[in-house]
Amino acid sequence: MRALLAEYARYHDPVLAPEGEAMYSVLKASFRATGFEVVSPEEGDFASEIRRLAPVCDIGLVIAPDHLLPGFTRTLEETTHNIGCGSMSAAVCANKRLTGRTLAAHGIAVPDEVETGLRVIKPVSGCGSQGVVLSDRKALDGEISQKYIEGEHLSVSLVGSRVVGNVCEYYTGKTPLLLAINRQYIELTPDGKFRYQGGETPVDHDRKDEIVKTAISVVNVLGCQGYTGVDVVVADKVYVVDVNPRITTSIVGIAACIEGEIAEILVSASRGGGPEAVKANRRVRYDHAGRVRPV
Repeated sequence: MRALLAEYARYHDPVLAPEGEAMYSVLKASFRATGFEVVSPEEGDFASEIRRLAPVCDIGLVIAPDHLLPGFTRTLEETTHNIGCGSMSAAVCANKRLTGRTLAAHGIAVPDEVETGLRVIKPVSGCGSQGVVLSDRKALDGEISQKYIEGEHLSVSLVGSRVVGNVCEYYTGKTPLLLAINRQYIELTPDGKFRYQGGETPVDHDRKDEIVKTAISVVNVLGCQGYTGVDVVVADKVYVVDVNPRITTSIVGIAACIEGEIAEILVSASRGGGPEAVKANRRVRYDHAGRVRPV
């Protein structure tokens, strides 16, 4: 069996390349341990590389910045079995304004859009903390400004079962699988920029049920499948501040903690299956470049 792991940043985004390499390395090792031969795009046009490699692969997974993910995923879907989020849901998640309004319409707490005062300003289509600032300036074209929520920064890593694509063959209605709640370490620089510094996983929390329920609702509302990271701020409510319908850096910590192979979980979920729960045997800290150490 052959798996296509199409990670964009390693050759095409120097800023994100360390995170991309860390995620890719963890997944490559897991797929090989599960019995897959792994092939990947290298230098050159990324979409063309996907078109070249996908037809000779049994499964495929794209990891790319949110605004690029839908197009590359659509290219993959045309020629092999996608084990990540579908391109349509990825396109919705890539638009932060559309995502927020969709979630709010379904009763999920998100920061209000506001135009005055100190607030979080970020690109409508962005990736992680890139371009996210805390400021009272006017939002520019292509940006969204939201109320700043003071609270605890966490992410929830889930694996959604098959929702779209091959529906008749694979849809089972299986509840999204919780991999872990992760603590996020976010630095706020003196000039108001947010910097992601890594995290800790798995994290127990006295509001775990509320946090997980919110994240599962997000995945169900947006139709995400495969690995999804839901970023939340826990305050008076559990506020959803970002949805990443793709592998996130948390995977390097999660894979180091759970029993079994993450690759097997992803492939099984893409066909409507997978375990009912995962078991972690330790807790780790990881940085933004994917370096892991025990806690």
